[in-house]
Amino acid sequence: MKLSVIIPAFNEERTIRVILERLLQVKLIHETVLELLIINDCSTDNTETVINEFIGSHPAAPIHYLKHDVNRGKGRAIRTGIQLATGDYIVVQDADLEYDPDDFNRLLKPALQGFADVVYGSRFMGGNPHRVLFFWHTIGNKVLTFLSNMINNLNLTDMETCYKLFRADVAKSITLREDRFGFEPEITAKVARIPGVRIYEVGISYYGRTYEEGKKINWKDGFRAIYCIFRYGLLN
Repeated sequence: MKLSVIIPAFNEERTIRVILERLLQVKLIHETVLELLIINDCSTDNTETVINEFIGSHPAAPIHYLKHDVNRGKGRAIRTGIQLATGDYIVVQDADLEYDPDDFNRLLKPALQGFADVVYGSRFMGGNPHRVLFFWHTIGNKVLTFLSNMINNLNLTDMETCYKLFRADVAKSITLREDRFGFEPEITAKVARIPGVRIYEVGISYYGRTYEEGKKINWKDGFRAIYCIFRYGLLN
């Protein structure tokens, strides 16, 4: 069994080496092996140099690297990764340090036991560590999740989470259009429409960043997410 991990990266020179080290140290259940797909979304800092140095120092690591010639957004980077993935399951790992790869096993368990086709990792359920940050971000996440649930007839607690694990054939069967953070509500709406799809949710840890620490999503992305919820939930 193989898990393809898509790592979209834009200006993450400070954290990309650390997250790659953590990914290579993860011990997955059922002898599942990793495939790392780094998609550099035309970074303007030293991200590419750090990636190439890491690959050079880990020649046996299952790492595939691709760089976009222009900055196209996180959603586009994920689409590129989905096209390249050869694993049985696919998950996205942000290049920052907000999400813990040790939680992959939480995501894999209901899938490998034959219960789930898609597994969401919720930052708002379970007894796992969760950094206390912005009140209005939390309210925004809950509003977006509520609207998505209402339109798609789901009961998720965290639609906007980065950690979404898909059976590879499910992810590859979906035509995606959003280039930025609209990826999250778009793929949720389109997954929800797949006949017989089994969606599960598990609690995960969350080590959030402040804007001073490199967080990129902003209020404009929130409005785009609302548009995407209705656009893809009602009109496809």
